Amino acid sequence: MKPEQPATPMTPESTGLGRLPRIWQWCLLAVLSVILAALLEMAGIPAGLLMGPMVAGALVGMNGGTIRLPRQFFFCVQVVLAMMIAGSMRPDLFATFSSNWPLFLAVILSVIGVSTLCGWTITRMRILPGTTAIWGSSAGAASTMLLMADAYGADARLVAFMQYLRVVFVAGAATMVAHLWVSGTEAETATRWFAPVAGLPFLATLAVGIVGGLLGKLLRVPAGAFLVPFGIGSALNVSGMLTIELPQWLLALSFALLGWNIGLSFTRSIIAHARRAFFPTLASIFVLMAFSGALAVLLIKAAGIDPLTAYLATSPGGLDSIAVIAASSDVDLPFVMALQTARLLIITLIGPVLARFVADRV
Repeated sequence: MKPEQPATPMTPESTGLGRLPRIWQWCLLAVLSVILAALLEMAGIPAGLLMGPMVAGALVGMNGGTIRLPRQFFFCVQVVLAMMIAGSMRPDLFATFSSNWPLFLAVILSVIGVSTLCGWTITRMRILPGTTAIWGSSAGAASTMLLMADAYGADARLVAFMQYLRVVFVAGAATMVAHLWVSGTEAETATRWFAPVAGLPFLATLAVGIVGGLLGKLLRVPAGAFLVPFGIGSALNVSGMLTIELPQWLLALSFALLGWNIGLSFTRSIIAHARRAFFPTLASIFVLMAFSGALAVLLIKAAGIDPLTAYLATSPGGLDSIAVIAASSDVDLPFVMALQTARLLIITLIGPVLARFVADRV
């Protein structure tokens, strides 16, 4: 096996940290992540194990780092998080949704409508070309929107910048809001990383998750590596056919890898390419976040949902990062995930038609 070579200085990314061998970049990323995660955890910030590595990844990426999380690792992260959330699903969730479905559908369609309006406005101002702004503003899972945008001819780099910038701001805001409601119980459970784990349920959980994830990729389901194991695991958990068991150390590792995947997306080339669109994108993110906050108030008043659950349920992405924050907070996790998943499914179904419809009228 050949020793790993440092990136060549001839490429645009080979400046700053990019001049270091990749092994040293990974070491630096790991050290930064541990320090930042520890500081956030000591401060009582929910999802510090996600936010610390995410900030560390962004620092490395924006300073010339050339490392990226391998797709196989991200697949495993999606599977673990999907099964974690599936383990919290319960039968009475469907009763809650069936009795309030018009309100929930209105909330989802309103978020999609406002995000599309923001994209249309940026396109109309000729800041970004074609349908790029529409895909970049779409309130779906960032990775799913990026794949679909590329398939429909949008500028994938600009879409990635807009999507991941929104993910960072939404995740940061959601973390700080969750911190206002933190009850102190999370500190007790977070330290039990190496508690005993039931062997057979753990292996069964991994088997269901991996098979479901592979099935989602095979069937080309958007965000299938997350949604398919989540759906199968939820059905088995609610029916009592599967006891979902995941150790805390595996969840902590998955949170960190997810943070790296988001943070490392912010490279020098992407930021330079998107410099002109930075402030309009930022304005659209703040508008969408403010509107989502207003919808959360609507859920609180009309459906009696507790404030933090309502806020996380209406937060405009990303699905996986919101899931981690919700799981680290005292909220109704099944409700949050049901509303977030429904929004992802709807935007995935109508996204291409909506993008073409709006682009034709610019």
